[in-house]
Amino acid sequence: MSGNDARDEGNDGRVPPDSELSARLRRLESQIDRKRPPAAPGTSAGSKPSNGRSSLGQAMTLSTEFVAGVIAGGILGWIVDHVFGTKPWGLIVLLMLGFVAGVFNVMRASGFSGARSGRDGSPDA
Repeated sequence: MSGNDARDEGNDGRVPPDSELSARLRRLESQIDRKRPPAAPGTSAGSKPSNGRSSLGQAMTLSTEFVAGVIAGGILGWIVDHVFGTKPWGLIVLLMLGFVAGVFNVMRASGFSGARSGRDGSPDA
């Protein structure tokens, strides 16, 4: 398995030349291609999601949308509490509104909300 096995060597214990190894590799690749089922048109093994973003990029976008809504609600609540003297109710109410806004932003960014724009019912772009 290490590449130095006797099975990989020639009959007399010598390593085959590069040309023989290359020919063997091409022969093996052609055999694999014949056995592999044909791929559907337009798809490849390393294809990206349909929206063109990687899974990690989409996860970071969704988590950022949620956290931004909660933080914005918390900051606005803290400001309302200090300006109007409504401690802690401004923070509590606006923090909950920030949570709801964060969830809505995640649903919108992921395409889960089913929101439509325009009269023809085409999805948001």
